[in-house]
Order: sequence, then structure tokens, then C-alpha cells
Amino acid sequence: MSIRLYDTARQRIVAFEPGPIVTMYTCGITPYDATHLGHAAVYMGYDVLQRRLRDLGHETRCVRNVTDVDDDILRKARELGVHYLDLAASETARFDSDMAALGMLASWSEPRATSAIADIRRFIGMVLDNGHAYQAGGAVYFDVTTFESFGTVSGYDEATMLTLAAERGGNPGDPNKRHPLDFILWQPSAPDEPSWDSLWGPGRPGWHIECSALAIRELDSPTIDLHGGGADLIFPHHECERAQSEAATGQPFVRHWMHQAMVRMDGEKMSKSLGNLVFVSDLRQIYDPRAIRLGLIGFHYRDSWEWNEEIMPTAVARLEHWIAAGPGRAALEDVRACLDDDLDTPSAVAAIDAAAAAGHGVGDAALLLGVDTSTPHTLDPGSA
Repeated sequence: MSIRLYDTARQRIVAFEPGPIVTMYTCGITPYDATHLGHAAVYMGYDVLQRRLRDLGHETRCVRNVTDVDDDILRKARELGVHYLDLAASETARFDSDMAALGMLASWSEPRATSAIADIRRFIGMVLDNGHAYQAGGAVYFDVTTFESFGTVSGYDEATMLTLAAERGGNPGDPNKRHPLDFILWQPSAPDEPSWDSLWGPGRPGWHIECSALAIRELDSPTIDLHGGGADLIFPHHECERAQSEAATGQPFVRHWMHQAMVRMDGEKMSKSLGNLVFVSDLRQIYDPRAIRLGLIGFHYRDSWEWNEEIMPTAVARLEHWIAAGPGRAALEDVRACLDDDLDTPSAVAAIDAAAAAGHGVGDAALLLGVDTSTPHTLDPGSA
């Protein structure tokens, strides 16, 4: 049996048929603020996927990085007057607490970007040696004109890529670039920013190169089975990641690209930059974390959805019905079939609802979705 999943690069649902050990990398947080529902929704999709893969007998090795040095965290640390690593440590601890409360499987590895500076420098050297990068203005840039398939992860045309690069920190107007879509591999640090020595002068890594180095180092392979994150990372982050990785190693970087649609609030995607956030830590003070989990998996991972005040009361009622139904294997095969069909969690939830309404025990089916119904509905004592 195999799972069928939508592949972003191929733009269709295809069979996902990994070996006994499944290697996965999902882009983690930049820890400068609390975990919001957009974050939780992203990692929920990969959590449910891993649960089904393990149910099928696979071992999963999912790496989730911590971007503890980049423009955003340095800017926030400067505003708060704290050391950037202290900020990263405190927010990472809060994120880990939220993920554990939501019943997320622990990451196989959770490396920090600052742990990989030596790996990043070697990686940049490989890209330069292979003729895909150049030095200018004290920085090292990837030369997109040397990589013919640039743009094939996103499927975007050049005009769209230029627009998104400008919106998402790509700085297409940088005068040191040969092409406006070229991107930073290594950059000089500002006077108050961390700096490391390199062959190209003191500085710090660009954002994209951090994930390439960490994914390949942690999973010990130039090619990984599945990679993803939020849909807002398709371009430029994942497009650039693939280009630099394959330019360095000469091997395919990712077999399958999986992306989570955005959670919206007030008509806009939920994001730190807009400030339209619902924090997991706040919800945990009011609701059983299992209900929060149910609120998230009620939506398909590829469907963007809008937060509203009815989501949590509905999820609480659902949790209570599932708990009342008691232990049993009802709906388990239906849930398996739904998950194999592009992680159709809404249909899986509906199947459990129907079985519980018919008076059948649904504990095993609920557990496959990560919802443990063996204990009564309680508020997480660690959140108050």
C-alpha cells in the first residue's frame, strides 16, 4: 500500500513510496515570538503523515530546524535589547512546549542554524567551485542564470518570482547582483550582528543556505524523501534551497515537495509581520489541547482557511463525543483510507464522527489522528 500526496513541483497528486526509513525535513520556526495557529497547522500535517507512515510500518526521521540567526530574529533582539541566542532559546522552549501539548511527535532532530556554520561554509565553497556562485560587495551570491531549472519547484514565471522576492526579503534591487533573482549565500554582518570568519570575509549565512546544510547534514544524504513547510516558503525559500543544494552536490535534493496552505485571520494570512495572530499558548489556557488539535485537523492541509470563533466550541464538542464513545477500532480502516488519499483529515474526522454517533468505540481511529481519547476532557495543567 502507498499514500498518495500532492507534490508541489509536479502540481498533481502522486504516489508517495519511500523505503523502510522515510527521511523528511520541514522548515522550522524563526524563534522571535510565540507559536501561532499558522505554525501549528503546518506541523500538524507532517505529524499526521508520520503517524500514518508509522502505522504502515515505516520508520520516520523528520528534521525540523531552528533558524536562530537571520534578519528577523536579529531585528527583534535589537528591538528588545537582548542577545539573539537568549531570545531564540526562550522562544524555542515555548514552541516546544506548545508542540508537545498538541500531541506532536517529537522531531527526530531539531538542529539550530548556528550549529552548522562550518557546514554552511563548506557548502558555499562547493557551490562556488561548481561555478554557480560569485563574490560581490563582500557577499557571495548564487547565480540563477547557471541553473536552468530554477523556478520548477514553484512553477512561477519570472515576473511572479520577482514580485515575491521583493515581498519576502529577496531584495531584487541589490546593485551587487548580476541578476535580480540571484540570492545571498554569505553576507557581511552589521556592526551589532554576529559574525564568523570565512574565505569571503567575516559575516553570516544567508537564510536559504542554512536549511540546505542542515537537511543534508542531519539526514546524511544529498537526497531526502520529503521536504516542505508553509506554502509561503515555496518561493523564494524552497526554490533557492533546491537550486543551491543540487548545484553543490550534483544530486536531486528532494523527491517530494509538500506544502501546507495558509491560515487566515481578518482576510489576511496569519503572520507575525501582520500581527493578526492567535497564539497556541493562549488557547491552551482555555481549551484542552486535544480540542485545539481537532480544530486544526478539521481542515485539509492544502486548503487555506479562516480562523473564526466557532472552530473551538465545535472541536470541544467533537472531542467530548469521541471520548464518550470509548475505546474500539470502529472507523479505523476508513481513517486509514482517508489519510492515504492526500491526507484527507476532514473526511477522516467525519468518519469517526459517524462511528461515534452510531455508538461504536473510536479510540484507535482517533489515536491515528493523534487524539488520545483514553482520558476525560481536561485543561492542560501546564498552560495556566
